Amino acid sequence: MTSIECLSTVPAALHERPNRPNHEIYARLLTDDPEAGAIAQAFLQPHLAAAGDMADELPADPEQLLHWSRARCAAVAAQYASYLASRQAGEGRRYFRNTAHALYFLQHVGPTKAVDGAWLAGVLHHWQDVRFDHLQAIYLEELGEGVPRQNHVLIYRQLLAEHGCDDLSDLGDEYYLQGAIQLALGHGCDALLPEVIGYNLGYEQLPLHLLISAYELRELGIDPHYFRLHVTIDNASTGHARRAVKALQDLLPAGEQRAAFYRRMKSGYRLNDLGPGSTAVIQAFDLKREVLAMLERKAVFGRHMHSDYCRIENRTINQWLATPGQMEAFLDALIRKGWIKRGEDPTQSRFWRLIDGSPAVMFGVFSVYEKQLLHDWIADGWQDGNSRAGGARNPTGEDIGQVSDSETLTLHKTLQAQSPLEQMNTLIPWLAPQRHWRPAGLFATRRFMQLRKALR
Repeated sequence: MTSIECLSTVPAALHERPNRPNHEIYARLLTDDPEAGAIAQAFLQPHLAAAGDMADELPADPEQLLHWSRARCAAVAAQYASYLASRQAGEGRRYFRNTAHALYFLQHVGPTKAVDGAWLAGVLHHWQDVRFDHLQAIYLEELGEGVPRQNHVLIYRQLLAEHGCDDLSDLGDEYYLQGAIQLALGHGCDALLPEVIGYNLGYEQLPLHLLISAYELRELGIDPHYFRLHVTIDNASTGHARRAVKALQDLLPAGEQRAAFYRRMKSGYRLNDLGPGSTAVIQAFDLKREVLAMLERKAVFGRHMHSDYCRIENRTINQWLATPGQMEAFLDALIRKGWIKRGEDPTQSRFWRLIDGSPAVMFGVFSVYEKQLLHDWIADGWQDGNSRAGGARNPTGEDIGQVSDSETLTLHKTLQAQSPLEQMNTLIPWLAPQRHWRPAGLFATRRFMQLRKALR
């Protein structure tokens, strides 16, 4: 059965809107919608068709996959060594020109990182089948095995919140494609097992951009823990890259079905190449464009909030903000008036002093990320863009896994009245992408692992 044939039973009602936006699919698949499985299959159908026509570098013989994975990892290591040598020789950062650039990257890959591991959510139902052990081990490690500091989604959510990048509502729809694909695969595990295995194989290979991102984020004072964690666990020796190959070997059927299974697996692998990847996101950054877009969004809320005593080139601030498309001219006027001194320490600009710090007249108007955009645009290379706008929100430091919240207490009470097998059925929904990072989900992950070990 081909990838497309296995999706032929999608309900006709779901074809009424064949071009649903990615972000709508993404949101629906993060709920308990009873139609989620059918929605996922309908969504994946055209993407699997597109992936089927793409090329890949996978070996023709699945027995060569482990050698291929190790060779790929060695090549990435050599490229990273070359990168480090270039940096030691005095070359500048390859990815991020300034802090705003790095935060732009973190935000725009946010929809994907916020569902990290979701493509494997469906394998938990096979907890009694040892052939699924490698896939389950990968998923449980994505969930941090119930430890907050190691749960990938929770780490990334906290990273975005710390830097004021957690509002993803204005992102383009294309940035939700990979996250929607991951969620859809998680809902379609049984029907799409070869594709899930293939996607997992591609995603768990250690990429060069992960290593460089971790290095340059650290230079810019941004915690690279999320990226470093992936560097250590995605290795081809003992980590996820090796487990991904072993999972295919364990689940690859013999005989006539072997070739078809591997062909479908390769289609799943190619799904990783759809939509903008990390390097494409990095290359798309334009600081001035982002500053202007941000100010246009803010103008909608601020056009009636300013008094009329202050005029810039004979126009009040409210008048400048009243008409869409005026932000570039407004900034130019502020430069001419001397309120913005580009290429200098932003603290020397009157406009910056109006928005930065608790005594500032406009304190709280701009988020941490929005201020960083303005800071780095004003600095325009001053101190090589390494300085921070100041005031990254401090995380609480709370061990979320230990919070006795109502969800966790309710779940704990429910489990007490159940047999071990009943508990497993109760726990699995709490390990779903929309819940596993919550306190009750972290607790459920730990309990699931305890019972899984005891019952096998």
